[in-house]
Amino acid sequence: MIDHLPALQVVIPLIAAPLSALFRPGRAVWGLAMAASGLSLLIAILLLRQVLEQGVISYPMGNWPAPWGIEYRVDAANAFMLLIVSMIGTVVIAFARTVVEQRIRLPEHKQPWFYTAYLLCLTGLLGMIVTGDAFNVFVFLEISSLSSYVLISLGRDRRALTAAYQYLIMGTIGATFILIGIGLLYVMTGTLNMMDLAARIPAVSGTRTIRAAFAFLTVGVSLKLALFPLHLWLPNAYAYAPSPVTAFLAATATKVAIYVLLRFFFTIFGAEFSFNVMELDRILLPLALIGIFSASVVAIFQTNVKRMLAYSSVAQIGYMILGVSLVSVTGLTSTLSHLFNHALMKGTLFMALGCISFRIGAASLDRMAGVGRVMPWTMGAFVIGGLSLIGAPLTAGFVSKWYLILGALERGWWPVAALVLLTSLLAVIYLWRVVEVAYFKPAPERPVREAPLALLIPTWTLALANLYFGMETSLNAGVARRAAETLLGVAP
Repeated sequence: MIDHLPALQVVIPLIAAPLSALFRPGRAVWGLAMAASGLSLLIAILLLRQVLEQGVISYPMGNWPAPWGIEYRVDAANAFMLLIVSMIGTVVIAFARTVVEQRIRLPEHKQPWFYTAYLLCLTGLLGMIVTGDAFNVFVFLEISSLSSYVLISLGRDRRALTAAYQYLIMGTIGATFILIGIGLLYVMTGTLNMMDLAARIPAVSGTRTIRAAFAFLTVGVSLKLALFPLHLWLPNAYAYAPSPVTAFLAATATKVAIYVLLRFFFTIFGAEFSFNVMELDRILLPLALIGIFSASVVAIFQTNVKRMLAYSSVAQIGYMILGVSLVSVTGLTSTLSHLFNHALMKGTLFMALGCISFRIGAASLDRMAGVGRVMPWTMGAFVIGGLSLIGAPLTAGFVSKWYLILGALERGWWPVAALVLLTSLLAVIYLWRVVEVAYFKPAPERPVREAPLALLIPTWTLALANLYFGMETSLNAGVARRAAETLLGVAP
């Protein structure tokens, strides 16, 4: 069985998804989704351990050897990503049961369909990571995207439908660009296997077709990861989706898209072509810096806290892309480390807001007055997630921002390092607005209780993880560095 772990990583949630639709509403269907997510997490842990001890894992589907057949290929980079996605998927599904049963406007007999869509989204994200076939990336991308449109549309606010439709339009454009890019690569090389593409592209890298494919893929994936200024779908999608959906997508979907970008830039095209021939860093660097600064400023003026954190996510994506534009082991380490750390911090923050919405019906500043006094555990988790988002020492967010500043200083980019510090202060401003309202405004007149344990336990699991991985960095920094060396082809 251990030899089939790469396939089981995708097959288990894929099989569990349609089975969920056959269950009656209740704990049984949630238990199935929880079991599938938990098994995915266990497999991800085993795969990461196996890769770190033995090296790259190649799994030919149906025993058809690559490049003739479809290959699942696991190295340090995607084993690390599998752990992130499956971990968040498991924690969020534990959080989701109470919200689905009591808050989502879904008829009781249709509640199992939520878990079907959720598991399909998880399947697509895991498949995009584990596959070694470029066309399979597109297939799994569509699986995750179509299910995420459904999940977003389930929000109680009618604007969730508009947000899902807007995401559908932008996501379809991005997917089309990606498909065109992959098609152009196939025309020029006759293969779809990633490692085979990497071997064949240098012979035709001077052609306009390859350069066009590079451009299509760059724009298409940038739409999916919400890189400024292609981020306009993200704020509404995060603001109006149900709380478990926002937490899951914010912590995983854009991170997987960044991983896909890294895989195309560094594995398929190679760093030499991407950054020396195409000079992509000259585009990514200014877009990342503008995105970090502008999104942080816009977040300050938001009154809907979910929308505030959505703009914060655009800024955090800028930090990750800034690390990519450094084109160094330290820069990529900061990116990969921040993929992990941002999943923890945003998962914590959005689930804490989910707890608040569960009790007071909204996550807007005018409704959160005094909530820190009546919901101390919920706001405690929010504060920890906020400190990690700022990059306070002894939190996970500090680790990745430290590597980002080191990477900028290695390149002699002092102004970039200074801007990273400045925008961290902007994060202090918009998060302080929430803390000020929650702790220093009068408590609500109507009685408000603390969130139930079913919501607090998953939320605090991620909150404590922010503190643990701020002190124990062997995973979020050590494995991230190993993954960065793998992508750059540098011997450890």
